[in-house]
Amino acid sequence: MKRFFKVTLAILSVIILIAAGGVFYLTRGLKEGSTVVISGIDVSAFPDGTYTGKYDNRRWSNELSLTVKNGKITNIAIVKDVEYSNKGMSDTLFQRVLTKQNTTVDVVSEATVTSKAYLKAIENAFAANPEGKK
Repeated sequence: MKRFFKVTLAILSVIILIAAGGVFYLTRGLKEGSTVVISGIDVSAFPDGTYTGKYDNRRWSNELSLTVKNGKITNIAIVKDVEYSNKGMSDTLFQRVLTKQNTTVDVVSEATVTSKAYLKAIENAFAANPEGKK
C-alpha cells in the first residue's frame, strides 16, 4: 500500500510540474504583448509595392507581407504566423485594417495579444521604410 501511494504521489508531482510548465509557457510574454502601443499608419505616403513587417515577442512573433496599391493596403498575407494561430481571427482583423486603412482598429475579442502582434507587424512594415522606399 505504501508503494502505491509513493507511485501515485510521483505521478501527480510530474503532472503538476508539466501543467505548471505549460501555464508558464503559455503566459510568458502575455503582459508585454498586451501593453503594446498601436500608433496608427498613413499608407497614402507609400508608393505601390510590397512591404514586409515583423513583430517579435515569443509565441506571438509573426511576419506579414502587405501589398500597397494607389495609396491603399490591398492585401495582407501571413509569411510567418504566430505559434497558435486562428485563421478566422486573423481574417477578421485584417479585414478591419483593410476597411479602415489603418491599424487603429478594434482588436479581436479574446485575442488581444495576437491582434496587437499582427497590428504591430503591419506598423513595422511601414516604420522600416520611413521615406516610403521599398
